[in-house]
Amino acid sequence: MKKKFIEIIAIIGLLVTMIPFGNVHAAGANTSSNDQSLAKIQKKGVLVMGTSPDYAPYEFQTTKNGKSVDVGIDISIAKQIAKDLGVKLEIKNMDFDSLLVALQTGKVDMVMAGMNPTPARRKSVTFSNIYYQGGQDIVINKKDNKIYKNKDSFVNKTVGAQTGTMQYNMAKKQIPNVKVKGFDKGADLILALQTNKIDGIVMEKPSAEAYVKNNSQLSLINGNFNLSKDESSSAIAFQKGSNTLAAAVNKSLAKIKKKDLINKEYLKDAGSHMKTNTVDTSMWHYWKYFAKGIGYTLLISAFSVFFGFILGTILAFMRLSRNKLFKAVSTAYIEFIRGTPLMVQIMFVYFGIGLVVNIPALTSGIIAVSLNSGAYVAEVIRGGINSIDKGQTEAARSLGLSKNYTMRYVVLPQAIKNIWPALGNEFISLIKESSIVSIIGVTDLIYQLKIVQSDTYRGVAPIVVAMLLYFVVTFSLSKVLSYFEGRMKHAN
Repeated sequence: MKKKFIEIIAIIGLLVTMIPFGNVHAAGANTSSNDQSLAKIQKKGVLVMGTSPDYAPYEFQTTKNGKSVDVGIDISIAKQIAKDLGVKLEIKNMDFDSLLVALQTGKVDMVMAGMNPTPARRKSVTFSNIYYQGGQDIVINKKDNKIYKNKDSFVNKTVGAQTGTMQYNMAKKQIPNVKVKGFDKGADLILALQTNKIDGIVMEKPSAEAYVKNNSQLSLINGNFNLSKDESSSAIAFQKGSNTLAAAVNKSLAKIKKKDLINKEYLKDAGSHMKTNTVDTSMWHYWKYFAKGIGYTLLISAFSVFFGFILGTILAFMRLSRNKLFKAVSTAYIEFIRGTPLMVQIMFVYFGIGLVVNIPALTSGIIAVSLNSGAYVAEVIRGGINSIDKGQTEAARSLGLSKNYTMRYVVLPQAIKNIWPALGNEFISLIKESSIVSIIGVTDLIYQLKIVQSDTYRGVAPIVVAMLLYFVVTFSLSKVLSYFEGRMKHAN
Protein backbone atom coordinates (compact mmCIF):
# COMPACT_ATOMS: atom_id res chain seq x y z
CA MET A 1 0.00 0.00 0.00
CA LYS A 2 2.81 2.39 0.88
CA LYS A 3 4.45 1.86 -2.46
CA LYS A 4 1.20 2.65 -4.29
CA PHE A 5 0.80 5.92 -2.43
CA ILE A 6 4.36 6.91 -3.25
CA GLU A 7 3.83 6.06 -6.90
CA ILE A 8 0.70 8.23 -6.94
CA ILE A 9 2.60 11.18 -5.48
CA ALA A 10 5.37 10.63 -8.03
CA ILE A 11 2.84 10.73 -10.88
CA ILE A 12 1.34 13.95 -9.52
CA GLY A 13 4.82 15.45 -9.31
CA LEU A 14 5.54 14.45 -12.89
CA LEU A 15 2.28 15.96 -14.17
CA VAL A 16 2.72 19.23 -12.32
CA THR A 17 6.31 19.73 -13.35
CA MET A 18 5.45 18.59 -16.90
CA ILE A 19 8.51 16.41 -17.14
CA PRO A 20 8.74 15.11 -20.70
CA PHE A 21 8.40 11.40 -21.36
CA GLY A 22 10.14 11.25 -24.70
CA ASN A 23 12.86 8.87 -25.79
CA VAL A 24 15.62 8.33 -23.30
CA HIS A 25 18.76 10.24 -24.08
CA ALA A 26 22.03 8.49 -23.55
CA ALA A 27 23.92 10.48 -20.97
CA GLY A 28 26.50 12.56 -22.72
CA ALA A 29 24.59 12.58 -26.02
CA ASN A 30 23.68 15.71 -27.94
CA THR A 31 22.10 18.11 -25.47
CA SER A 32 19.16 20.42 -26.03
CA SER A 33 19.83 24.13 -26.25
CA ASN A 34 16.93 24.61 -23.79
CA ASP A 35 18.48 22.36 -21.15
CA GLN A 36 19.67 24.59 -18.30
CA SER A 37 20.28 21.84 -15.74
CA LEU A 38 24.04 22.39 -15.51
CA ALA A 39 23.75 26.18 -15.68
CA LYS A 40 21.27 26.19 -12.77
CA ILE A 41 23.62 24.14 -10.59
CA GLN A 42 26.56 26.39 -11.35
CA LYS A 43 24.48 29.53 -10.77
CA LYS A 44 23.30 28.51 -7.31
CA GLY A 45 26.71 27.04 -6.45
CA VAL A 46 25.26 23.94 -4.78
CA LEU A 47 24.76 20.37 -6.01
CA VAL A 48 22.03 18.66 -3.97
CA MET A 49 22.40 14.89 -3.77
CA GLY A 50 19.61 12.62 -2.54
CA THR A 51 20.54 9.32 -0.91
CA SER A 52 19.49 6.72 1.64
CA PRO A 53 22.41 6.21 4.07
CA ASP A 54 21.78 2.57 4.93
CA TYR A 55 23.51 0.83 2.05
CA ALA A 56 27.14 0.18 2.94
CA PRO A 57 29.57 0.41 1.28
CA TYR A 58 27.73 2.76 -1.13
CA GLU A 59 26.38 5.20 1.47
CA PHE A 60 26.13 5.01 5.24
CA GLN A 61 26.99 7.13 8.26
CA THR A 62 29.77 7.18 10.81
CA THR A 63 30.74 9.35 13.77
CA LYS A 64 33.46 11.97 13.35
CA ASN A 65 34.34 14.49 16.05
CA GLY A 66 31.10 13.65 17.81
CA LYS A 67 28.96 14.27 14.72
CA SER A 68 27.36 11.87 12.26
CA VAL A 69 28.75 12.21 8.73
CA ASP A 70 27.86 10.55 5.43
CA VAL A 71 30.51 8.26 3.99
CA GLY A 72 30.78 5.54 1.34
CA ILE A 73 31.59 5.02 -2.33
CA ASP A 74 28.75 7.20 -3.59
CA ILE A 75 29.59 10.01 -1.18
CA SER A 76 33.23 10.04 -2.33
CA ILE A 77 32.16 10.09 -5.99
CA ALA A 78 29.67 12.91 -5.33
CA LYS A 79 32.35 15.00 -3.62
CA GLN A 80 34.62 14.61 -6.64
CA ILE A 81 31.78 15.55 -9.01
CA ALA A 82 30.97 18.68 -6.99
CA LYS A 83 34.65 19.62 -6.96
CA ASP A 84 34.90 19.24 -10.73
CA LEU A 85 31.76 21.36 -11.20
CA GLY A 86 33.14 24.02 -8.88
CA VAL A 87 30.18 23.87 -6.49
CA LYS A 88 29.43 22.76 -2.94
CA LEU A 89 27.87 19.37 -2.22
CA GLU A 90 24.70 19.20 -0.13
CA ILE A 91 23.39 15.78 0.92
CA LYS A 92 19.72 15.10 1.67
CA ASN A 93 18.95 11.78 3.34
CA MET A 94 15.58 10.04 3.05
CA ASP A 95 14.02 6.63 2.47
CA PHE A 96 15.08 4.93 -0.77
CA ASP A 97 11.57 4.80 -2.20
CA SER A 98 11.21 8.57 -1.77
CA LEU A 99 14.35 9.43 -3.72
CA LEU A 100 12.97 9.46 -7.25
CA VAL A 101 9.94 11.45 -6.06
CA ALA A 102 12.35 14.00 -4.58
CA LEU A 103 14.26 14.09 -7.87
CA GLN A 104 11.17 14.54 -10.03
CA THR A 105 9.79 17.31 -7.79
CA GLY A 106 13.09 19.22 -7.71
CA LYS A 107 14.02 18.59 -4.08
CA VAL A 108 17.36 17.13 -5.19
CA ASP A 109 19.51 17.56 -8.30
CA MET A 110 20.70 13.97 -8.50
CA VAL A 111 20.22 10.62 -6.79
CA MET A 112 23.09 8.35 -5.79
CA ALA A 113 22.06 5.27 -3.84
CA GLY A 114 23.63 2.27 -5.55
CA MET A 115 20.74 2.66 -8.01
CA ASN A 116 20.40 0.28 -10.94
CA PRO A 117 19.52 2.04 -14.24
CA THR A 118 16.73 -0.36 -15.18
CA PRO A 119 14.59 0.16 -18.32
CA ALA A 120 11.58 1.06 -16.14
CA ARG A 121 13.49 3.81 -14.35
CA ARG A 122 14.97 5.12 -17.60
CA LYS A 123 11.45 6.01 -18.71
CA SER A 124 11.15 8.71 -16.05
CA VAL A 125 14.72 9.85 -15.32
CA THR A 126 18.01 10.42 -17.13
CA PHE A 127 20.94 8.27 -15.99
CA SER A 128 24.65 8.89 -16.10
CA ASN A 129 27.10 6.35 -17.44
CA ILE A 130 27.55 3.30 -15.23
CA TYR A 131 30.16 3.96 -12.56
CA TYR A 132 30.23 0.62 -10.75
CA GLN A 133 29.29 -2.93 -11.64
CA GLY A 134 28.68 -5.57 -9.03
CA GLY A 135 26.07 -8.34 -8.94
CA GLN A 136 23.08 -9.64 -7.03
CA ASP A 137 23.46 -12.09 -4.14
CA ILE A 138 21.29 -13.57 -1.40
CA VAL A 139 22.07 -13.18 2.30
CA ILE A 140 20.99 -16.07 4.54
CA ASN A 141 21.47 -17.18 8.12
CA LYS A 142 24.68 -19.21 8.41
CA LYS A 143 22.78 -22.06 10.04
CA ASP A 144 20.87 -22.48 6.75
CA ASN A 145 23.95 -22.99 4.56
CA LYS A 146 22.96 -26.57 3.75
CA ILE A 147 19.41 -25.62 2.80
CA TYR A 148 19.93 -22.77 0.34
CA LYS A 149 22.33 -22.86 -2.60
CA ASN A 150 20.92 -20.31 -5.10
CA LYS A 151 17.68 -18.55 -6.02
CA ASP A 152 16.00 -21.84 -7.00
CA SER A 153 16.24 -22.97 -3.38
CA PHE A 154 13.71 -20.28 -2.40
CA VAL A 155 10.73 -21.64 -4.34
CA ASN A 156 7.65 -21.34 -2.07
CA LYS A 157 9.78 -19.49 0.49
CA THR A 158 9.82 -15.88 1.72
CA VAL A 159 12.59 -13.46 0.78
CA GLY A 160 13.07 -9.81 1.64
CA ALA A 161 14.24 -6.86 -0.42
CA GLN A 162 14.33 -3.10 -0.04
CA THR A 163 11.04 -1.49 -1.09
CA GLY A 164 11.12 0.14 -4.51
CA THR A 165 14.35 -1.53 -5.61
CA MET A 166 15.20 -3.62 -8.63
CA GLN A 167 16.00 -6.51 -6.26
CA TYR A 168 12.36 -6.54 -5.10
CA ASN A 169 11.01 -6.90 -8.64
CA MET A 170 13.76 -9.29 -9.70
CA ALA A 171 12.98 -11.72 -6.87
CA LYS A 172 9.30 -11.72 -7.83
CA LYS A 173 10.01 -12.40 -11.48
CA GLN A 174 12.83 -14.94 -11.25
CA ILE A 175 11.88 -17.07 -8.23
CA PRO A 176 8.72 -19.17 -8.80
CA ASN A 177 5.98 -18.95 -6.14
CA VAL A 178 8.13 -16.82 -3.87
CA LYS A 179 6.69 -14.37 -1.36
CA VAL A 180 8.62 -11.09 -1.33
CA LYS A 181 8.45 -8.77 1.68
CA GLY A 182 9.55 -5.17 1.23
CA PHE A 183 11.40 -3.19 3.91
CA ASP A 184 12.57 0.43 3.93
CA LYS A 185 16.07 -0.10 5.32
CA GLY A 186 18.81 -2.68 5.02
CA ALA A 187 18.98 -2.97 8.79
CA ASP A 188 15.28 -3.90 8.85
CA LEU A 189 15.96 -6.68 6.36
CA ILE A 190 18.79 -8.10 8.47
CA LEU A 191 16.60 -7.98 11.58
CA ALA A 192 13.76 -9.76 9.75
CA LEU A 193 16.19 -12.45 8.58
CA GLN A 194 17.69 -13.05 12.01
CA THR A 195 14.25 -13.26 13.61
CA ASN A 196 13.13 -15.79 10.95
CA LYS A 197 10.50 -13.50 9.40
CA ILE A 198 12.12 -14.12 6.00
CA ASP A 199 14.36 -16.89 4.67
CA GLY A 200 16.79 -14.75 2.67
CA ILE A 201 17.56 -11.25 1.43
CA VAL A 202 18.13 -10.32 -2.19
CA MET A 203 20.80 -7.63 -2.08
CA GLU A 204 23.44 -6.07 -4.29
CA LYS A 205 26.79 -7.84 -3.93
CA PRO A 206 28.89 -5.06 -2.30
CA SER A 207 26.24 -4.36 0.34
CA ALA A 208 25.62 -8.06 0.94
CA GLU A 209 29.34 -8.62 1.46
CA ALA A 210 29.45 -5.70 3.89
CA TYR A 211 26.72 -7.14 6.11
CA VAL A 212 28.12 -10.66 6.06
CA LYS A 213 31.65 -9.47 6.80
CA ASN A 214 30.43 -7.66 9.91
CA ASN A 215 27.99 -10.29 11.19
CA SER A 216 29.26 -13.79 11.93
CA GLN A 217 25.71 -15.21 11.98
CA LEU A 218 25.14 -14.45 8.30
CA SER A 219 26.28 -16.12 5.11
CA LEU A 220 26.28 -15.22 1.42
CA ILE A 221 25.29 -17.25 -1.63
CA ASN A 222 25.35 -16.42 -5.32
CA GLY A 223 21.77 -15.98 -6.46
CA ASN A 224 22.56 -16.92 -10.06
CA PHE A 225 20.01 -14.39 -11.26
CA ASN A 226 19.61 -13.69 -14.95
CA LEU A 227 20.95 -10.15 -15.13
CA SER A 228 21.39 -7.56 -17.83
CA LYS A 229 24.20 -5.03 -17.60
CA ASP A 230 21.83 -2.42 -16.16
CA GLU A 231 20.61 -4.81 -13.46
CA SER A 232 24.09 -5.45 -12.12
CA SER A 233 25.35 -1.87 -12.34
CA SER A 234 25.00 1.45 -10.56
CA ALA A 235 24.45 4.87 -12.12
CA ILE A 236 23.45 8.39 -11.10
CA ALA A 237 19.87 9.56 -11.72
CA PHE A 238 18.90 13.07 -12.87
CA GLN A 239 15.64 14.74 -13.80
CA LYS A 240 14.42 13.68 -17.22
CA GLY A 241 16.20 15.66 -19.93
CA SER A 242 19.01 16.99 -17.70
CA ASN A 243 21.55 16.12 -20.35
CA THR A 244 24.00 18.99 -19.82
CA LEU A 245 24.33 18.05 -16.15
CA ALA A 246 24.61 14.34 -16.99
CA ALA A 247 27.30 15.07 -19.58
CA ALA A 248 29.36 17.11 -17.09
CA VAL A 249 29.00 14.37 -14.47
CA ASN A 250 30.07 11.74 -17.01
CA LYS A 251 33.34 13.63 -17.48
CA SER A 252 34.01 13.31 -13.74
CA LEU A 253 33.06 9.62 -13.80
CA ALA A 254 35.43 9.05 -16.71
CA LYS A 255 38.26 10.64 -14.75
CA ILE A 256 37.42 8.54 -11.68
CA LYS A 257 37.34 5.39 -13.81
CA LYS A 258 40.62 6.22 -15.56
CA LYS A 259 42.40 6.61 -12.21
CA ASP A 260 40.53 3.56 -10.81
CA LEU A 261 39.68 5.65 -7.72
CA ILE A 262 36.75 3.43 -6.70
CA ASN A 263 38.92 0.35 -6.21
CA LYS A 264 42.09 2.12 -5.13
CA GLU A 265 40.62 4.69 -2.73
CA TYR A 266 36.85 4.83 -2.31
CA LEU A 267 36.24 1.17 -1.45
CA LYS A 268 39.15 1.17 1.00
CA ASP A 269 37.90 4.35 2.64
CA ALA A 270 34.39 2.91 2.98
CA GLY A 271 35.82 -0.30 4.44
CA SER A 272 37.80 1.63 7.05
CA HIS A 273 34.65 3.43 8.20
CA MET A 274 32.71 0.18 8.33
CA LYS A 275 35.44 -1.32 10.47
CA THR A 276 35.39 1.70 12.78
CA ASN A 277 31.63 1.44 13.18
CA THR A 278 31.89 -2.14 14.41
CA VAL A 279 34.70 -1.51 16.93
CA ASP A 280 32.24 -0.23 19.53
CA THR A 281 28.63 -1.14 18.83
CA SER A 282 27.34 -0.38 22.33
CA MET A 283 24.25 1.82 22.42
CA TRP A 284 25.98 4.20 24.81
CA HIS A 285 28.55 4.89 22.10
CA TYR A 286 25.68 6.17 19.93
CA TRP A 287 23.95 8.22 22.62
CA LYS A 288 24.33 11.42 20.60
CA TYR A 289 22.35 9.86 17.74
CA PHE A 290 19.48 9.00 20.09
CA ALA A 291 19.72 12.39 21.83
CA LYS A 292 19.45 14.18 18.49
CA GLY A 293 16.55 11.96 17.47
CA ILE A 294 14.54 12.53 20.65
CA GLY A 295 15.29 16.25 20.40
CA TYR A 296 13.77 16.48 16.93
CA THR A 297 10.84 14.29 17.97
CA LEU A 298 10.02 16.59 20.90
CA LEU A 299 10.47 19.69 18.73
CA ILE A 300 8.06 18.40 16.07
CA SER A 301 5.56 17.27 18.71
CA ALA A 302 5.66 20.56 20.64
CA PHE A 303 5.04 22.73 17.58
CA SER A 304 2.42 20.34 16.24
CA VAL A 305 0.53 20.27 19.55
CA PHE A 306 0.53 24.08 19.69
CA PHE A 307 -0.56 24.74 16.11
CA GLY A 308 -2.81 21.68 16.01
CA PHE A 309 -4.71 22.88 19.09
CA ILE A 310 -5.19 26.37 17.64
CA LEU A 311 -6.34 24.95 14.30
CA GLY A 312 -8.58 22.40 16.00
CA THR A 313 -10.26 25.08 18.11
CA ILE A 314 -10.96 27.22 15.03
CA LEU A 315 -12.32 24.23 13.10
CA ALA A 316 -14.51 23.16 16.01
CA PHE A 317 -16.18 26.59 16.25
CA MET A 318 -16.55 26.72 12.47
CA ARG A 319 -18.34 23.38 12.52
CA LEU A 320 -20.60 24.54 15.35
CA SER A 321 -21.32 27.80 13.55
CA ARG A 322 -24.68 28.57 11.96
CA ASN A 323 -22.82 29.91 8.94
CA LYS A 324 -23.28 27.22 6.29
CA LEU A 325 -20.04 28.08 4.48
CA PHE A 326 -17.92 27.85 7.64
CA LYS A 327 -19.62 24.61 8.62
CA ALA A 328 -19.14 23.08 5.15
CA VAL A 329 -15.47 24.05 4.93
CA SER A 330 -14.71 22.73 8.42
CA THR A 331 -16.59 19.47 7.83
CA ALA A 332 -14.91 18.88 4.47
CA TYR A 333 -11.45 19.54 5.90
CA ILE A 334 -11.92 17.28 8.92
CA GLU A 335 -13.35 14.42 6.89
CA PHE A 336 -10.64 14.67 4.24
CA ILE A 337 -7.77 14.74 6.74
CA ARG A 338 -9.24 11.87 8.78
CA GLY A 339 -9.79 9.90 5.58
CA THR A 340 -6.20 10.06 4.29
CA PRO A 341 -3.02 8.60 5.85
CA LEU A 342 -0.62 10.92 7.65
CA MET A 343 2.24 9.53 5.57
CA VAL A 344 0.61 10.69 2.33
CA GLN A 345 -0.13 14.11 3.88
CA ILE A 346 3.52 14.52 4.83
CA MET A 347 4.68 13.57 1.35
CA PHE A 348 2.15 15.93 -0.24
CA VAL A 349 3.33 18.89 1.85
CA TYR A 350 7.00 18.15 1.21
CA PHE A 351 6.87 17.07 -2.44
CA GLY A 352 3.55 18.50 -3.66
CA ILE A 353 3.39 21.96 -2.09
CA GLY A 354 7.18 22.01 -2.41
CA LEU A 355 6.71 22.41 -6.16
CA VAL A 356 5.48 25.94 -5.52
CA VAL A 357 7.35 26.79 -2.32
CA ASN A 358 10.55 25.01 -1.33
CA ILE A 359 9.73 23.92 2.22
CA PRO A 360 12.49 22.25 4.30
CA ALA A 361 11.84 18.70 5.46
CA LEU A 362 11.55 19.60 9.15
CA THR A 363 9.10 22.43 8.46
CA SER A 364 7.10 20.17 6.14
CA GLY A 365 6.86 17.55 8.87
CA ILE A 366 5.63 20.10 11.44
CA ILE A 367 3.06 21.53 9.02
CA ALA A 368 1.70 18.12 8.01
CA VAL A 369 1.50 16.76 11.56
CA SER A 370 -0.14 20.01 12.77
CA LEU A 371 -2.74 19.91 10.00
CA ASN A 372 -3.47 16.27 10.80
CA SER A 373 -3.70 16.84 14.54
CA GLY A 374 -5.99 19.85 14.08
CA ALA A 375 -8.68 17.69 12.48
CA TYR A 376 -8.77 15.26 15.40
CA VAL A 377 -8.54 17.97 18.06
CA ALA A 378 -11.47 19.75 16.41
CA GLU A 379 -13.71 16.73 16.90
CA VAL A 380 -12.60 16.34 20.51
CA ILE A 381 -13.39 19.99 21.28
CA ARG A 382 -16.71 19.88 19.40
CA GLY A 383 -17.71 16.77 21.33
CA GLY A 384 -16.80 18.45 24.60
CA ILE A 385 -18.88 21.55 23.85
CA ASN A 386 -21.85 19.45 22.77
CA SER A 387 -21.62 17.45 26.00
CA ILE A 388 -22.55 20.51 28.09
CA ASP A 389 -26.23 20.54 28.94
CA LYS A 390 -28.18 23.25 27.12
CA GLY A 391 -29.60 24.29 30.46
CA GLN A 392 -26.23 25.73 31.38
CA THR A 393 -26.32 28.04 28.38
CA GLU A 394 -29.93 29.01 28.96
CA ALA A 395 -29.25 29.81 32.64
CA ALA A 396 -26.26 31.97 31.77
CA ARG A 397 -28.19 33.88 29.10
CA SER A 398 -31.09 34.43 31.49
CA LEU A 399 -28.66 36.06 33.92
CA GLY A 400 -27.73 38.59 31.26
CA LEU A 401 -24.51 37.07 29.94
CA SER A 402 -23.83 37.57 26.23
CA LYS A 403 -23.36 34.63 23.89
CA ASN A 404 -19.57 35.11 23.84
CA TYR A 405 -19.32 35.43 27.63
CA THR A 406 -21.50 32.38 28.08
CA MET A 407 -19.20 30.34 25.87
CA ARG A 408 -16.05 31.75 27.49
CA TYR A 409 -16.98 31.55 31.17
CA VAL A 410 -19.60 28.80 31.36
CA VAL A 411 -19.38 26.32 28.49
CA LEU A 412 -15.65 26.15 27.69
CA PRO A 413 -14.38 25.66 31.29
CA GLN A 414 -16.71 22.69 31.72
CA ALA A 415 -15.96 21.36 28.24
CA ILE A 416 -12.20 21.46 28.83
CA LYS A 417 -12.60 19.42 32.02
CA ASN A 418 -14.59 16.84 30.09
CA ILE A 419 -12.24 16.57 27.14
CA TRP A 420 -8.92 16.85 28.98
CA PRO A 421 -8.26 13.05 29.02
CA ALA A 422 -9.09 12.80 25.30
CA LEU A 423 -6.84 15.77 24.48
CA GLY A 424 -4.09 14.18 26.55
CA ASN A 425 -4.37 10.96 24.57
CA GLU A 426 -4.19 12.94 21.31
CA PHE A 427 -1.01 14.72 22.44
CA ILE A 428 0.61 11.46 23.53
CA SER A 429 -0.36 9.78 20.26
CA LEU A 430 1.10 12.72 18.39
CA ILE A 431 4.56 12.04 19.83
CA LYS A 432 4.47 8.50 18.48
CA GLU A 433 2.80 9.30 15.17
CA SER A 434 5.30 12.04 14.38
CA SER A 435 7.87 9.28 13.81
CA ILE A 436 6.60 8.94 10.24
CA VAL A 437 8.38 12.16 9.26
CA SER A 438 11.52 10.03 8.92
CA ILE A 439 10.36 9.09 5.39
CA ILE A 440 11.32 12.57 4.14
CA GLY A 441 14.66 12.59 5.93
CA VAL A 442 13.83 14.38 9.19
CA THR A 443 16.30 13.07 11.75
CA ASP A 444 13.77 12.14 14.42
CA LEU A 445 14.16 9.19 16.79
CA ILE A 446 13.01 6.56 14.27
CA TYR A 447 15.37 7.91 11.62
CA GLN A 448 18.30 7.83 14.05
CA LEU A 449 17.31 4.34 15.19
CA LYS A 450 17.66 3.06 11.64
CA ILE A 451 21.00 4.80 11.19
CA VAL A 452 22.36 3.13 14.34
CA GLN A 453 21.08 -0.22 13.10
CA SER A 454 22.83 0.31 9.78
CA ASP A 455 26.09 1.44 11.38
CA THR A 456 26.35 -1.24 14.06
CA TYR A 457 24.73 -4.17 12.19
CA ARG A 458 22.66 -4.71 15.33
CA GLY A 459 18.92 -4.94 14.92
CA VAL A 460 17.27 -5.36 18.31
CA ALA A 461 19.36 -3.21 20.68
CA PRO A 462 18.59 0.15 18.96
CA ILE A 463 14.88 -0.74 18.94
CA VAL A 464 14.96 -1.39 22.70
CA VAL A 465 16.63 1.99 23.30
CA ALA A 466 14.06 3.78 21.15
CA MET A 467 11.19 2.03 22.93
CA LEU A 468 12.53 3.08 26.32
CA LEU A 469 13.00 6.69 25.20
CA TYR A 470 9.48 6.88 23.81
CA PHE A 471 8.13 5.36 27.03
CA VAL A 472 9.99 7.86 29.23
CA VAL A 473 8.69 10.80 27.20
CA THR A 474 5.07 9.62 26.94
CA PHE A 475 4.93 8.44 30.56
CA SER A 476 6.28 11.78 31.78
CA LEU A 477 3.73 13.65 29.68
CA SER A 478 0.89 11.46 30.93
CA LYS A 479 1.90 12.26 34.52
CA VAL A 480 1.89 15.99 33.79
CA LEU A 481 -1.53 15.73 32.16
CA SER A 482 -2.85 13.68 35.10
CA TYR A 483 -1.59 16.36 37.50
CA PHE A 484 -3.55 19.10 35.75
CA GLU A 485 -6.59 16.84 35.47
CA GLY A 486 -6.48 16.39 39.25
CA ARG A 487 -6.21 20.15 39.73
CA MET A 488 -9.32 20.64 37.60
CA LYS A 489 -11.28 18.11 39.63
CA HIS A 490 -10.04 19.66 42.87
CA ALA A 491 -11.20 23.08 41.62
CA ASN A 492 -14.74 21.72 41.50
